[in-house]
Order: sequence, then C-alpha cells, then structure tokens
Amino acid sequence: MAIQSRVLDCFVTLATAILLLFATPAWAQNFPPLTGRVVDQANLLRPEQKVDISSKSEALEAQSGAQLVVVTVNSLGGQRIEDYSYQLGRHWKIGDEKKDDGVLLVVAPKERKVWIATGYGARIRLTDAITSVIYRDAIVPRFKAGDYGGGITAGVDEIVKVMTLPPAEAQRRATQAQTRERAREASGTGFIPVLVIIVIFFSIIGSLARRAGGRRYRRRGGGISPWVVLWGLNELGQASRGRGGWGGGSSWGGGSGWGGGGGFGGFSGGGGSFGGGGAGGSW
Repeated sequence: MAIQSRVLDCFVTLATAILLLFATPAWAQNFPPLTGRVVDQANLLRPEQKVDISSKSEALEAQSGAQLVVVTVNSLGGQRIEDYSYQLGRHWKIGDEKKDDGVLLVVAPKERKVWIATGYGARIRLTDAITSVIYRDAIVPRFKAGDYGGGITAGVDEIVKVMTLPPAEAQRRATQAQTRERAREASGTGFIPVLVIIVIFFSIIGSLARRAGGRRYRRRGGGISPWVVLWGLNELGQASRGRGGWGGGSSWGGGSGWGGGGGFGGFSGGGGSFGGGGAGGSW
C-alpha cells in the first residue's frame, strides 16, 4: 500500500508539472517580506503569541542552528500549499546554507490549508511521518475549534521538541511515527490500481503532444480540459495520502533570490536552498 501510494504520488506530481507547462503561464510570485521569525500576514496571532513563538524559534536556532519561521498568508494565489511553501522557503533562503535545516509552518486561512515544510537537513529529525502526526494531532483539532493561535503554538512546540531531541530518541520517535502512518494508510478507503494511473497519465501526455503539434484543444469534440484533469490529479493525489498525509509535495517550482527585509531582531534567512519534505492539508 505504501509503495503504491508513493508511485501514485510520483505520477501525480510529474503529470501536474507537465500540465502546468502547457496549460498556464508561470505563477506570479507575491510573497510577503521576511520581517522576522513570525510573519503574520493574516493576523491570526495575538502579540504575546508572536513574542512567544519568536523566542522559541530563536532558542531553537541557538541550540541546534536550525531556523524555524511561522507564516500566515492572506492567499495562496491559486497554488497548492505544498508548492507555495517550498517556493517561499527558497525565496527567503530559510536554513543554514550547508545544512539546509530550515522549517516553515505555513497557514492559509482563506483556503483552510496548513503545511509544515522542511529542508533536507531538517528532515533527518522532522520526518514526513512526524510532520504528519504534528499536523493532525497538534494543529488541526485546535484549528477546527477556531483556535488558530493555539494550533500554531502547539505545532511550534512539537516541532521544537522534535528538533532538540537526543539522536536516539529522535530515531525512536521517527520509527514510531512511520509505523503509525503506514497503519493509517493501510486502513484507508482503498487505492486506484497503479496501472490505471499510468494509462491516464500517458493519455494526458498524448493529448498535450497533439495539442502542441498544432491541433486546437476542443471541449466540444469530447476532450477534457487540462484544468479539469489538473483538478482531478490534485484530488487523486490528496486522496492517495488520506487528505493531508505524509510524504509531502513537489519541489519543482522553486523561487529564487533573497526574500527581502531584515527585520525582527536582525533575523534573516541563512542561505538554505530549502525543500525536501513535509506534511499538511486541510482542516
């Protein structure tokens, strides 16, 4: 089940990337400036919560070198939150340049989405399975109750706890979380055979190739709009992960450059390339 889910994720990600190249221009980037360890564009946090989270992030960096930034946004601009989070992490260059140990907790209340994105270095401790557990157990229940500040703070507390565990305990937690996630996947609502996904994938590629060769795409002729297929692939990918599972999104859409702004306490990104893993979803 876990292997089939991974294969399905790969096809969904690749097909989505190809569809976007054919169906739409590049997304315009509209990232908020990096003004501190907490960037609360959506105004979900009280002042004392911002101070509390900032102090915990600062203590984490002093102890381990890892950078943790919390950001709430007014809108994802039509992007999947996975892609937005990874692009934002690269744009801000969160994490050490050599260790790539940055972590972003991104909340988009308008779309009701949350994502914990990790650099490759941070993923050693903060595995996809662990971020999935944090998302479901610490954040989502509080968000559903309308306590956004409480959910964000609880998520930060769990992230900091995992990132500062002794190596042996961190490994034990990671193994425990992975076992739990595999059991959750196995008890899901079933799966669509991988062969069907492959057939659909190559049918889409063939259709796009004909379109690129000069044929105009016509709905009236029985074809399916690329946007409909894109939506279906996105839904299929989410379903394969149980609507917010682990093994998080793609990293193909990377932003570039320095994400601006000095800010709170002189904080800035550490030059990390960012990207690697994470988990999240809807609430």
